[in-house]
Amino acid sequence: MKVTFYKTAAGNEVVLDFIRQQPAGDRRVIGQDLKVVELGYPVGMPLCKHIKDDLWEVRSSLPSKREARLIYYFDSKRQMIVVLSGFIKTTRSTPKREIDLAQRRRKECG
Repeated sequence: MKVTFYKTAAGNEVVLDFIRQQPAGDRRVIGQDLKVVELGYPVGMPLCKHIKDDLWEVRSSLPSKREARLIYYFDSKRQMIVVLSGFIKTTRSTPKREIDLAQRRRKECG
């Protein structure tokens, strides 16, 4: 299963930028977790959790003792996973603003 990342209208890959900003060890874990999803889709708990509608999150526990989340959906037309958003989790549940952002980006993708 191919993985692709959301691009803004200007062509910026904001999720990749988020991943690149993380320390090397954290980047490695995020990449490994995303690779498991890519090779084993569909993947359930504890790595992936359904959020809402067709949105899911990859749940990465990082060496820096933080939790990273990547929100994605499966594009059945193109047969690929599209990663819409990435963030460091600071609250118990996924923040509504992150879900709203992912939903807006999802609509842009079609």
